[in-house]
Amino acid sequence: MKIRINRVHYPVVVLGHGRRAGIWTQGCGIGCAGCVSRDTWDPDPATEVDVTAVADWCAGLPGDVDGVTISGGEPFDQPEALLVLLEALHAWRATRDRPVDLLAYSGRSLAVLRARFGPHLALLDAVIPGRFVAVRAPGNRWRGSDNQELVPLSPLGHERYDTEVDRPAGATRIQLGSDGERIYHIGVPAPGDLAALEAALARRGLAYEEASWRS
Repeated sequence: MKIRINRVHYPVVVLGHGRRAGIWTQGCGIGCAGCVSRDTWDPDPATEVDVTAVADWCAGLPGDVDGVTISGGEPFDQPEALLVLLEALHAWRATRDRPVDLLAYSGRSLAVLRARFGPHLALLDAVIPGRFVAVRAPGNRWRGSDNQELVPLSPLGHERYDTEVDRPAGATRIQLGSDGERIYHIGVPAPGDLAALEAALARRGLAYEEASWRS
């Protein structure tokens, strides 16, 4: 089974509980206005990899991993591949010495996810559903706009996320990562955060050649 992947990253500390693995799928048929991840929209077949390769990457992570966050793109645009990935991650985490929660983002509503993706939700500990609405930004912690919910789905999800449902975002919203050729932002910036970062870099003589969030 193949799945389109934009990137993977560890550690991620701004998209869920603790130190996490981040998996960003490639391809989004929703295309929310104001999205800062437009580089993940194109369902480019050249980004396809084996689901087993993603699962193997997770298996090689350090023992201190607390969870996996799956974002995009729109993960649920690849329902068959996503389900296979979730099943592999569910089996992998059962071998770990500490709890690992699985959290996914989706631009679809919670009602649609429950109606069409029940097997996926059964393997997740929490989900953040709903379109990003720029005029309603920022949202609460880990959410781009205030219409988006954080929905615990399992006992582990309730243990880790019940207290986060109404928690404000706080100061730390984004971190930077690199794959050697590009620098990318991880997290959920508030309005103005990326422009402020760009200005701070410019004061140090650094400039973006391209910025997907501005395209």
